[in-house]
Amino acid sequence: MKKTVKIISMILALSMLLFAFASCSDKKEKQGTQDENYTLKVGTIKGPTGMGMAKIINDNLTDEDYTFELFNDATAISAKLLGQQLDIAAVPVNLAAVVNKKTEGAYVVAAINTLGVLYIMENGTTVNSVSDLEGKTIHAYGQGATPEYMLAYILEKNGLKDKVTVQWYSTPAELATLAAEGKRDLIMLPEPQITSSLTKNADLRVALDITAEWDKISENKAVQGCIVVKKEIAEKYPEKVSQFLDEYKASVKYVNENPAEASVMIAANEIIPAAPVAALAIPRCNIVFIEGDEMISYLNAFYTVLFNANPQSVGGTMPNESLYYKR
Repeated sequence: MKKTVKIISMILALSMLLFAFASCSDKKEKQGTQDENYTLKVGTIKGPTGMGMAKIINDNLTDEDYTFELFNDATAISAKLLGQQLDIAAVPVNLAAVVNKKTEGAYVVAAINTLGVLYIMENGTTVNSVSDLEGKTIHAYGQGATPEYMLAYILEKNGLKDKVTVQWYSTPAELATLAAEGKRDLIMLPEPQITSSLTKNADLRVALDITAEWDKISENKAVQGCIVVKKEIAEKYPEKVSQFLDEYKASVKYVNENPAEASVMIAANEIIPAAPVAALAIPRCNIVFIEGDEMISYLNAFYTVLFNANPQSVGGTMPNESLYYKR
């Protein structure tokens, strides 16, 4: 009798062990399914910052891998990031550093997506080099942000500090309208406002490429846009994040090589309202995909310039290696 009870107890114990193992396996299987089905929440600012994302948005309109949200300006997307409501976002590089600090490292930079997009237009033919700016007034957009610091750096390196007057405007649209109407002679704006103004006023011309002028005085690139990733998501779903980055890289390549087709996607998704303007602007938007050590090198150098101009522009302290994500 005792032997029978012992055998029964062993059978019960073994059954419980098998049940526990099955439950554990089932949980793992369900967790794996949940991981595969997780939908990345992606955001971007309209304009050049979001143009490289046009094809990936177009290709995933009915896909469950990503959801996309577009924002009119940095202030709007900043609120979402500070609330940690996005998994991936395309933002200005200075905002990436600020958000990283304010969220205590919740977001990290995974790739550079836009180099310089600033140009100086002239209603005339007197400016053909930076030295020609001496004694003149530039009407510009971007005070307190990267445009101001980039222009100041270029002027200083060319010996023009305090020799050029800059009048700042609150919105690029306001300045672009004045330029198109011929009411301002020397204008610094980003794309696509440059192209939009050129199409409306045949007397305007691109006098200086701020990115090209930056390259003349610096060993590193001017950098204006980047892709940030929520660190928690990158650690939890590394394969999905890597998949997105691969698709984004392919999207950038497509946009640069097929501006006519890409411009239709850009307009359809309201990244830039008009396809003809987008098609003309793409070559001047310097849309790229740069990651890894090259990304870190470019950003460290650019952040140093911003920090020296205004520490608060990058969050108060110089960014370090913890800001960057390498897959």
